[in-house]
Amino acid sequence: MTQTTIAPLAARAPRPTGITVYGCADDEAALFRKAAPRWGIPLIITELPLSEENVMLAFGRRTISVGHRTPVTHPVLLALSRIGVRYVSTRSAGFDHIDVEYAAQLGITVGNVDYSPDSVADYTLMLMLMAIRDAKAVMRRTDSHDYRLSRHRGRELRDLTVGVIGAGRIGSAVVERLTGFGCRVLTADTRPGDDHVSLDHLLASSDIITLHTPLTADTHHLLDAARIHRMRPGAIVVNTGRGALIDTDALVDALEAGHLGGAALDVLEGEHGIFYTDRRDRPVQNSALLRLQHLPNAIISPHAAYFTDHALRDTVHNSLLNCLTFEENENS
Repeated sequence: MTQTTIAPLAARAPRPTGITVYGCADDEAALFRKAAPRWGIPLIITELPLSEENVMLAFGRRTISVGHRTPVTHPVLLALSRIGVRYVSTRSAGFDHIDVEYAAQLGITVGNVDYSPDSVADYTLMLMLMAIRDAKAVMRRTDSHDYRLSRHRGRELRDLTVGVIGAGRIGSAVVERLTGFGCRVLTADTRPGDDHVSLDHLLASSDIITLHTPLTADTHHLLDAARIHRMRPGAIVVNTGRGALIDTDALVDALEAGHLGGAALDVLEGEHGIFYTDRRDRPVQNSALLRLQHLPNAIISPHAAYFTDHALRDTVHNSLLNCLTFEENENS
C-alpha cells in the first residue's frame, strides 16, 4: 500500500488538540509514539479499550483512535459527544463494532482505515490450501504420532472453481493470487461490474466460496440456511471478513450433515470475549465454536488474518492521517 506523506503541522494547520488512542497494544504504541513527534501530535495512549470508565482520557480532544476488538456502545458515544469528541478513527476496515448512524446523530464522524490488503489476502489463500489438503486432520494425527496418509486425497486449486464474494481491495487481492494458481474464479459484488455473476450462480458453481464483503444490515447472514443449501455438495466456505456474514448454526448443520466439505473461518459470530483471550482454564460459552472445533474439516483461527507488521504500520499511519485530516477540515 502506498502511504501518503504528511507535511509538518507547522506548515499546514493549527496545532491539533491531540489524539487519545484506546485499546493500543505495545507494538502499536511504539509506532504511534514514533510518528507523533514528527507530526507534532500530542498523544494519550492506553492499552484499555474505550469504555465509560476511561472516556475522560479524551477530554479536551476532538479526535480519538480505537481498536476493533471491543464494541463502542451508545452510552460511550454519548459520553464522547458530551466532552467534545467529534471524530472516531477505528483502526479497522469494518465499522460493525460502532453504530455509525447513532454517532452521526450525536455529531461524531466515524472513519475507518485502509491497510495492506495483502495481509488478509495471503491468509485467505493459506486457509483455502489448508482446507483442500485436509491440513487440520493431518496435523492432529501427526501430533499424536500417527503418520499414515489420509484416506482422502487432497485437491489442487487449479482443478477448482473459487467464488469470491466482495470484490473490493481485499477481494481483488485474493482474485489476483488465485489467478496464479490457474483456477476458475467467479466474483459477486453489490457494486455493478461486467465481470461479476449473480450470487446464486456463484453459490451453485463454486467449489470454494470466500467472503470479503462488509458486514451491514443487508449482508448479515448473507450465507443463511437457504443459500448454504443451494451450494454445491462438498463445497468449502472460507471467511476472513466478519463472522455474522454467515448463519453459523446453519453452517455447522451443513458440515455435520456432510453437505459441505469443509470450512475455514478466521471470524465467527459471538467471537467477542473469546477471541484475543486465553481460555485454556475457562469454559467457552459458544456452542457453535465448540461444535466446529470437534469437526476434522473445520479450521478456526482467532481473527488473525490482518495481523502482520506491514498492516500494522499502515493502520497506525492512516489512523493518525484520518484524525489530522479531520482537524485540518475543521480548521479550514
